[in-house]
Amino acid sequence: MNRRHFLATSVATAALAACASPIQPSASMRKPNVILILADDLGYGDLGVFGNSVIRTPNIDRMAAEGARLTTFYASANVCTPSRAGLLTGRYPIRTGLARDVIRQNDTNGLPLSEITIAEALKPDYATALVGKWHLGHVAPFWPPTQHGFDLFSGLPYSHDMKPIAYYAAGPGVELTEEPMAMDRLTEKFFARGLDFVDANKDKPFFLLLTLTAPHIPLDPHPDHAGKSAAAEYGDVVEEIDANIGRLIARLKQHGIDGDTLVILTSDNGPWWEGSAGGLRDRKGGAGWEGGYRVPFIARQPGRIPAGIVNDAMAMNTDLLPTLAAWCGAPAVSAELDGGNISSLLTTRGAASPHDELLLFLNEDIAAIRTQRYKYVVRSHYRSLDAQLDLPGRTDWPVLVDMANDPGESYDVSSRHPDVLADLTARLERARAKFDPLRTPKPG
Repeated sequence: MNRRHFLATSVATAALAACASPIQPSASMRKPNVILILADDLGYGDLGVFGNSVIRTPNIDRMAAEGARLTTFYASANVCTPSRAGLLTGRYPIRTGLARDVIRQNDTNGLPLSEITIAEALKPDYATALVGKWHLGHVAPFWPPTQHGFDLFSGLPYSHDMKPIAYYAAGPGVELTEEPMAMDRLTEKFFARGLDFVDANKDKPFFLLLTLTAPHIPLDPHPDHAGKSAAAEYGDVVEEIDANIGRLIARLKQHGIDGDTLVILTSDNGPWWEGSAGGLRDRKGGAGWEGGYRVPFIARQPGRIPAGIVNDAMAMNTDLLPTLAAWCGAPAVSAELDGGNISSLLTTRGAASPHDELLLFLNEDIAAIRTQRYKYVVRSHYRSLDAQLDLPGRTDWPVLVDMANDPGESYDVSSRHPDVLADLTARLERARAKFDPLRTPKPG
């Protein structure tokens, strides 16, 4: 048996018993479909339901009203490649060797084949597809994504601001081929190919990972949406995403599988040059502050997720692999995971996080530790300086933040809570002892 497909069934049984969703499908029901939509650089505050009053997102807002919204949800990194590695594997990116920066056009590294992805975890019961941006290795053996459990790939090897860029497709019995591409039609093409996959697999369980390039720059809205948003081109491309999500949900209803399909929307990190972090401090690529990591998260499955759930319990995209495995009745994977099952956050009002703490990394350095109430920030940026805030003898840095009272992370409260500071300092030491040995050699 391929080592990547070895699943620990006994562990799965125990995990499901302990963490199962209160609303479970009966034995006679089909396994749920999953559509996971990952936007690129979509900010925490870019959607109407998260407080934006400039960009119109009625379909996404309705999706949240009909499902669950998590308000303290993190990407596992503040930039693209490591965040996607964390999402797919349920593990902090430093475990996969992909925590440092992003994969560039001339790089030859990628997601190790030894890692178990969501697609592999759902096999053999699920048809699987990745449509959109990959950015986890564009040379053999890491490429194409059909090497990682996806039956179908249709999309780009890396970010669409990297050159050379081309659109590729691969599938069962089909060699990797290149297809025509127009920048202002990318979102349309992704959703169209995703809908084709839904149409072809409507009668059996499927997993569709739809990884958009918007609203990452360059901003090239479809002609039908260009010039329509008060937020200019950035708003145009977000409103285009919203319109296509509306068409996607309509197609599920048309096929009669709306109630059988879990649809999730989130982002790979915070906003870059444009976009709203929703009042959070810093942006994409920033160090330990919220704006680079905290992202929107909405999940909808009528009949299984009660309408209108809003939960502020902390969670991370590393939670998606164990959560989807449990949600779909798949065995737990044999790898050591950092994610936990957050099914209860989606189905039960007031449910608590499975995490006692979450780590936020800046490349391979721990930049912050988050507990439900507090955050200990130990790395930041100033001009060209990567500042380590917890150097011995330094007491003039704002490091301990009370997130309940100061979500903008403006004030250091370490003098008021020495017990909390001591606890988080000890947590940091334990985390460094665990993860520092996993560092990779610096290139060059």
